[in-house]
Amino acid sequence: MRLAAAGRNEGPGAGSSADGGQGTAAFAGSSPRRKFLAGVAALGASALIPGRRSEAQAPAAVPGTPHRIDVHHHLAPPRYIAELAPKQILQPPTRNWTPARSLEDMDRAGVATAITSITTPGVWFGDSAAARRLARECNEYAARLVVDFPGRFGAFAAMPMPDVESSLREIAYALDTLKADGVGLFTSYGDKWLGDPAFTPVMEELNRRKALLYTHPTAATCCRNLVPDIPPPVIEYGTDTTRTIASLVFSGTAARFPDIRFIFSHAGGTMPFLTERFTRLPLANKELESRVPKGVVYELRKFHYDTAQAAHPMALASLLKLVPVSQVLFGTDFPFRNSEDHVKGLIDYGFNASDLRAIDRENTLRLLPRLKA
Repeated sequence: MRLAAAGRNEGPGAGSSADGGQGTAAFAGSSPRRKFLAGVAALGASALIPGRRSEAQAPAAVPGTPHRIDVHHHLAPPRYIAELAPKQILQPPTRNWTPARSLEDMDRAGVATAITSITTPGVWFGDSAAARRLARECNEYAARLVVDFPGRFGAFAAMPMPDVESSLREIAYALDTLKADGVGLFTSYGDKWLGDPAFTPVMEELNRRKALLYTHPTAATCCRNLVPDIPPPVIEYGTDTTRTIASLVFSGTAARFPDIRFIFSHAGGTMPFLTERFTRLPLANKELESRVPKGVVYELRKFHYDTAQAAHPMALASLLKLVPVSQVLFGTDFPFRNSEDHVKGLIDYGFNASDLRAIDRENTLRLLPRLKA
């Protein structure tokens, strides 16, 4: 069923505190689809955001037509918040999230559409059944946002990883029934990164589907609380992004599954700075060299990278020495940061108008052509 009608916790700030046009006709054809649509209709927009629908459809409070597409925008469904509240692990931006707050932030910065995702700590806490249920609830809530606010939201589906079999079932439901825009995975699960052989079935399925895979950093089990007073988002999130890129490239996963369209958060973490080390590693190891037959840089330049918490000269200058502007996507890390900061950061960097259009919208449209409408 086509849910698009027409239209984790993170960052230094967090750590220190911080379609087009398918409508209901596309739901016809199967009982599960009709049942889900009925549930959407019964819930209605008012149950999600009382009194906000007309505001959501109003013009943005910035000059010009809203056009930006935010690929790094977090949501926190009410059931997710309720379930995790007893664990006391949710930061205030997550606990206080509402669709209204997302829309207000988007409107201030000319963001037309936000592709939502669940941020850390995710849905896995050692209980596979609970993770399956929570991932499903989050994905159905995200799908309702897409329906109730045409054109304003998309969704990267949460997965009950590291449960591979359950994740394969959720991939099928999220992409085939809910029509999610892609799948969201964390950079690591325990002490396994995404190139680990344990996750090969998931990569095989995403490659078969030519799926969009958004990755979000976390802190691996090995590397929490290493430096007193420094929360994981400050160092470990960027580092874990680099670890999972290394895992995907040097395991041969990226080369074996070339049809997965990867998005990495925060301008690739620390990877751009370490590119020389990446490229030299296979020179001394023939086995590694065989896993990257087209070269390390070839794989790194295929990936896409968002600007969340990286819309500043230090991150952008390093990333853009490695990849062309075509691989850079607008992202904000809302609700841990706001969209206006990222718009300003990209403008201040000195991009020309053509490059800004590419980052703000056009690069993402190549990945998500449904948003052209």
